[in-house]
Amino acid sequence: MKKVLVTGGCGFLGSHTCKYYKEKGDEVVAFDNMTKYELGRTGYATEEARKYNWNMLEKLGVKMVKGDIRDYEKLLEEAKGCDFIIHTAAQPAMTISWEDPELDFSTNVKGTFNVLMAAKELKIPVVSCATIHVYGNKINEKLGEGEKRYVLNPAEIGENHPTLEGTITPLHASKSSADIYVKAFIDTYNLEAASFRFTGLYGPNQFGGEDHGWVANFAIRTVLGVPINIYGTGKQVRDILYAQDAVKAFDAFYKTRKSGIYNVGGSSRTAISLLDCVDILKEITGKDIKVNFCPDRLGDLRYFVCDTGKAKRELNWQAEVLPKEGIGNLVKWIKENINLFKLT
Repeated sequence: MKKVLVTGGCGFLGSHTCKYYKEKGDEVVAFDNMTKYELGRTGYATEEARKYNWNMLEKLGVKMVKGDIRDYEKLLEEAKGCDFIIHTAAQPAMTISWEDPELDFSTNVKGTFNVLMAAKELKIPVVSCATIHVYGNKINEKLGEGEKRYVLNPAEIGENHPTLEGTITPLHASKSSADIYVKAFIDTYNLEAASFRFTGLYGPNQFGGEDHGWVANFAIRTVLGVPINIYGTGKQVRDILYAQDAVKAFDAFYKTRKSGIYNVGGSSRTAISLLDCVDILKEITGKDIKVNFCPDRLGDLRYFVCDTGKAKRELNWQAEVLPKEGIGNLVKWIKENINLFKLT
C-alpha cells in the first residue's frame, strides 16, 4: 500500500485519480482549494456541482484537505509521508487566462513550482499535468482546418515538435512554463518526475463548459436539449482521452519511474472532429441536436493528434477506450446526475 497526494483532487481528473487509488487500497489525500472559477461560466454552476466530487470522495474514505497549491507550507505539510504526488490542480480555461493573467500565472506556474519543490524536498516522485497547448497553434497553418481526411489518416505530433508557435495566450505561457520547470527539476536535481501533455480529456464527473471540457459540454447540452455552440467550422480535430486511461498513465509512470516529457492522448485511434462528436451524441441519445456556429476564438487550436509512441515505449501505456464507449459512459453519468445541471 502507498500514500498518494492528488492536487486538484476534487477536479475532474483529480477525482478519477483519487477514486482509482482508493479502490486499489491505497491511502489517498485530495488537496483542493474548491474555488472552481470555470464553473461560473457553464450556466449550471450550482453548489451541488461544486461539491459533487468532494462528497463522493469523502464517502470513499479519501482524506479531504482544503488547501491551495500556492500555499507552499500547507502543501509541504500534506506531502510529508506520501509516496507519490499527482499534480492535477490548474487554471484550465483559456478565456480566464485572458481576463485574469495573474490568477493563471500564480496557479499554473507558481503552483507547479511549489509542487516540484515539495517533491524535491521530500524525494517523492511526481507527475504534473501539462497540455497540448504548449505547442501553440501555428499548426493550424501547417495542417489546415482538420478535414475528415485527418481522422482517416491523421498526422500525429510528437514531443519533439516545436512549442509555443503562433498566437500565444497567457494559458499557453503558463502551461508551457510549468512543463519546462518539470524538465529543469529532472535535469538539475534528478527528480523522478514527468510532465504529461494531455489532449482532450473527457469522462464522467466532468462539468465541461465552452472554454474547457468540450466533449462534456457537448454531451451535457445534448442531454439538456439546448443548442451546442461551436467556435469555427466544427471540422477541428482532436484525439480525445478518456479519464480512466489518463489515470492509468499516472500509475504507469509510478511503476516505471522513467522521467521526462510525454504526450498522453488517444493518438489517431481516438481522433474525432467536433462534428463527429455531435454525430456520436445523436446516435447515443437519439436526439436532434441544434448547433450554432460562432467565430473562431483567439488562441484556439484547430488540429492536434498526439504521437504517443514514447509513452508506449517508456511507460508501457496506451489509451484503450474508444470515443463511442467513453462518450456513452459520460452521457449515462449526466443522465444519472441531471439535478447537477440546472440551468441558471
